[in-house]
Amino acid sequence: MSQLLETKVRVIISYSSGSTQFYTEDLGNDTPLKMVVIPEGSFMMGSPETELDRSDSESPQHVVTLQSFFMGMFPVTQAQWRAVANLPKSKIELNPDPSKFKGDDNRPVEQVSWFEAVEFCDRLSIKTEKMDRLYRLPTEAEWEYACRAGTQTPFHFGETITTELANYYGADDKENRLSGSYGRGPKGIYRKETTVAEYFKNANRFGLYDMHGNVSEWCLDTWHGSYSEKPEELKKNGNIPWVSSDKNDENRLLRGGSWSNYPRYCRSAYRSNYRPDLGNYYFGFRVVSSLARTLP
Repeated sequence: MSQLLETKVRVIISYSSGSTQFYTEDLGNDTPLKMVVIPEGSFMMGSPETELDRSDSESPQHVVTLQSFFMGMFPVTQAQWRAVANLPKSKIELNPDPSKFKGDDNRPVEQVSWFEAVEFCDRLSIKTEKMDRLYRLPTEAEWEYACRAGTQTPFHFGETITTELANYYGADDKENRLSGSYGRGPKGIYRKETTVAEYFKNANRFGLYDMHGNVSEWCLDTWHGSYSEKPEELKKNGNIPWVSSDKNDENRLLRGGSWSNYPRYCRSAYRSNYRPDLGNYYFGFRVVSSLARTLP
C-alpha cells in the first residue's frame, strides 16, 4: 500500500503490510523476544554513485548472497537486556540498567558497547543451547539485506524519509549547514530521545521495525573503508562477517543511524564505526539467530 504525505512538494513513500513469520523466545519474567524469518536471497550491497549524500565507503556496489536466518523484530529493549543481564556470566559482567533514556522498558537499550552486545548474545545462546539456537550480532551484509527487504532505494520505504516514519534529527542545523530533510522530503521534528518499540507502525517487507533511526546498531564485522578488497567468498556467503584480524581493539560496524543523526546517516547503505569497548546513548543492537531453521 502507499501513503501520500502532503508537504510543500508531493512525496510518495511506499510501505508494505502483510503476514510476518516469526517465533518468540521467552527470556523469562514475561519478557518475549520476537525473531523474524529473513528469507534466503541475493541483493546489491552498497549505494549507487547517483545516490544523494552517499559516501565512498559504500562502494563499490556488489552482489551478496545469503542463506535464511532469523532477526530481532525490534532493537533489543531495556526489558530484554535486563532479563539476559541477570543470566549467568559468559565472559564479562553486564550492567542490567545502562540506558540514559528511561521510563519505558520497551525503549531500546543504549549505552552498550560491542563487547557487551556480544556478551548478551553469548548468554542467550547458553540459555537456548538445548533448542539448538545460536544468537549473535548480524553481519553487516545480513543487516543491509534485512533492512532493504528487496528494495534499492535509500530507505526501505522509498526515496526519502520523514519523522512520521522514523526517529532521527528532522530539524535543520543552520550553523553547521546540516539539513533535517533528505532530497525532496519534508523537514520534521527532533525528539532528542529514543522511541519505544512499535512507536512507528511501518515495518518493512520482512516485518522489521526501526531499521532507520532510533539507535545505531552494532554488527559483527570490523571496519573497512570500502568494499574494494572484500573477499569473493564473503560475497557468496553474506552470513559470514568480514573480520580483518583477531585484534579486539579494531573498530566495529554500526548501521541504521539514530535519533541524533540527520537523515543522510539513516540510509540503508550508510556505514559508520566505533571502538568496540565504548558505548553511548545512540548505540543499540538487534540479534540474529543463525541455527534455527524451522519455527518451533
